[in-house]
Amino acid sequence: MTHKLYIKTFGCQMNEYDSDKISEILHAKDKIERTELPEEANIILFNTCSVREKAQEKVFSDLGRVKHLKTKNPEVIIGVGGCVASQEGKNIIKRAPYVDLVFGPQTLHRLPEMISRKLATNKPQVDLEFPEVEKFDALPKPQKKGPTAFVSVMEGCSKYCSFCVVPYTRGTEFSRPVESILIEIGNLMKMGVKEVTLLGQNVNAYHDEKYNMDFSSLLELISEIDDLLRIRFTTSHPKEFTARLLDTFEKIPKITNQLHLPVQSGSDKILAAMKRGYTAIEYKSIIRKLRSSRPNISITSDFIVGFPGEQDSDFEKTMDLINDVKFDGAFSFTYSDRPGTPASSITEKIDEQVKLLRLRKLQNQIKIFATDYNRQLLHKNVAVLVEGQSKKDPNQLMGRTDCNRVVNFSGEKNKIGKLVNLKITKIMANSLKGELI
Repeated sequence: MTHKLYIKTFGCQMNEYDSDKISEILHAKDKIERTELPEEANIILFNTCSVREKAQEKVFSDLGRVKHLKTKNPEVIIGVGGCVASQEGKNIIKRAPYVDLVFGPQTLHRLPEMISRKLATNKPQVDLEFPEVEKFDALPKPQKKGPTAFVSVMEGCSKYCSFCVVPYTRGTEFSRPVESILIEIGNLMKMGVKEVTLLGQNVNAYHDEKYNMDFSSLLELISEIDDLLRIRFTTSHPKEFTARLLDTFEKIPKITNQLHLPVQSGSDKILAAMKRGYTAIEYKSIIRKLRSSRPNISITSDFIVGFPGEQDSDFEKTMDLINDVKFDGAFSFTYSDRPGTPASSITEKIDEQVKLLRLRKLQNQIKIFATDYNRQLLHKNVAVLVEGQSKKDPNQLMGRTDCNRVVNFSGEKNKIGKLVNLKITKIMANSLKGELI
């Protein structure tokens, strides 16, 4: 009998990467295949995220939806991993006693042993340690199929922003040894990968102590791999976007013409309360220097609206920053308390309706700039890395531009994995249409 694994993934690209690694680990150990249907699975896992409001309640809601599968077949294993698991720990099993496994982001490689112990003892297993590099040492060769891949280069964060739980759920910053990164990229390229996205909660804090290698040095080293066409990275912190990293951006054309650089607010008062460690002017200085070497670079960001104490004047400074920088995309949210964070104890909360009105205004303005950016691509010839079939129309192909725009077009399947030249013919709400030149 073939055992099957169902994983529901929440949150960031780090979690997507982790879910892929869980799948690869269980396949390498016990030939377990992945399924998109929980009803087919012997193992059901939720890889969770703490960033959104009421993340814990959403996890318990999802657990409730699969409880009947455990009742129907007691041999089904249900597990919770990721940041909510780190945050809630054994409380998950107290509230949902049918859960068998609780594991953190740094212990996913121990899942086969946890499953074995559960089967042997019939007792729930909890492992929330932070063994750091051990996780990467234990990963099997990737099974990746397709021209693009995520590669985690560092984990955790030591910035302790006042609103954020990441340092508590993923631990403080630690960097993966450069040899391990290069081996993974090498294995991915043997499988046809042409573009990698380097991942980290604060990726530009990367530092390999053995070789005294910072993130700029890592980018330079990876760029020397001949058959690798593109390098992306996320997420960066403005405080560590150094002059050296700006120079690296300028001199390495394989680094794509796109940067996601979370700013969170345009008000220096709010940035200080968030403990972000920079001012709005310092942030704008980074963007100005980037655009001096790459005038058409796509700049996207993160925004938190309605942080405690945010007055109308503070929000207007955020809008001023948006109008100055002209961000062409963003992840934006209303503020919500994260348990145990310093910001959660600030009493000067903002009314929910005020937060929503501000968020709508911010999102509408960024949508205008995104449309303006896309309009500049209309009728232009662009290079697109073809990733596969279009999700909306299987008769078409889809790929991404250097500036991370999705383009759908008609073409033969032998174009998948190749860099092709397209003429942009139409602008859609969330994508572009093109035709082969």
